[in-house]
Amino acid sequence: MVLEIRISNFFSIKEEVCIDFRAANIKSANALALSDNVFKHNDTKVLKTIVMYGANASGKSNVIKAIRFCNAMVFGSHMHNENSTFNFHPFKFDGYNQKPGSYFIRFVSSDIEFEYSFSLTQTQIVTESLHYYPKGRIKEIFTRDERRGKSKSEIYSFGDVIKRPMDVAENTSNKTLFVSRASQMDRDIPKEIFNYFHSRFILQYPGFGKSMIEHLSKENKEHLMEVLKFADSDIIDVKFKSLKHPGKNFNANLDTLTLTVEEVIEESIQITTYHKRNPRVGFNFLAEESQGTIKLFFIMLAVLDIVKHNKILLIDEIEESLHPRIIEYIFNFFRASKRAQLLCTTHNTRFLNLKKMRKDQIYFINKKEDASTDVYSLYDYSDFRDTMNLEKAYLQGRFDAVPILEDSLETIKSILDE
Repeated sequence: MVLEIRISNFFSIKEEVCIDFRAANIKSANALALSDNVFKHNDTKVLKTIVMYGANASGKSNVIKAIRFCNAMVFGSHMHNENSTFNFHPFKFDGYNQKPGSYFIRFVSSDIEFEYSFSLTQTQIVTESLHYYPKGRIKEIFTRDERRGKSKSEIYSFGDVIKRPMDVAENTSNKTLFVSRASQMDRDIPKEIFNYFHSRFILQYPGFGKSMIEHLSKENKEHLMEVLKFADSDIIDVKFKSLKHPGKNFNANLDTLTLTVEEVIEESIQITTYHKRNPRVGFNFLAEESQGTIKLFFIMLAVLDIVKHNKILLIDEIEESLHPRIIEYIFNFFRASKRAQLLCTTHNTRFLNLKKMRKDQIYFINKKEDASTDVYSLYDYSDFRDTMNLEKAYLQGRFDAVPILEDSLETIKSILDE
């Protein structure tokens, strides 16, 4: 599970911004009624979902992009060579293009809380640290600062957790995260961290491989049928068949971890749907069903896996090409889960309703006068009462995170007449 994420100097993000999944102490009747929106970890209540609202170009997508990039660094940096240049873009004004970007995440894996952070420029890792709370008290695993000297003994300090840590340090260049290298060198806790970022923190609706699609489809067929009926009430059955001559083996792009469905399965698996009109006539799922039905099917294939196994999903513009009721359907899966989490951006104001979302689940993204991105939650507005119309207040600009448009009919006519 994720407890907290902090980012600074990435894209339009200048000063540090924070996404906090630790639930605030809200005692309103609305919040108390939304008990399914949180779960407990020890004595801490944790949010299952957070939605981020903001105008176009406010930086919503940059928050998602920054987290994706940093997470992907953890399980990809061991492959970097001396000529590697990171896909890191700092804030371009006020001298920040000469400063490193930083990432901090507080999370729980195997019921142990960890704090992991690093900073980097386009050409090298600058700092990195990992701490954990094995018995409720913080303990150092390692700290790294490339500015402290030239030798590894000057750059690194270690607790007593990792076996032969200097062996790993000697094999870790300034292009590589220590956690990434240590995992490849079979060190236990770094492997735990690596696997958390690689398999628990899902950066997008994933592009599944052939075997995973087959497994998940069979495991979740009953639920998938309900989803297909939700999208198209005429569908009454679906069947999956492996093809004898599978096509190419595709690897997902490291930055987005996404592939098109067609790339992954069109030569590997045959998916056939059957309709109420004539249950004996099969339809080629990818070629003959609607794009909306296809998209929902694979989204829900991912969502079912995520909520059943309490993973974390990161999505930009969750409403893209999906009906608002389907988005609510997806949110309900997270509400029904034990510990699955979702962080997403959206323009769908349907969730600006304090009978559906707690104040601390709603974040606003705003572009400030210096062109940097600001991030804050509805909970920060202590004077906003539950009885107020949240959707109306947002659209009226109460929280600043909406576009300011000269959209009167007279203004538009004057533009067209120029």
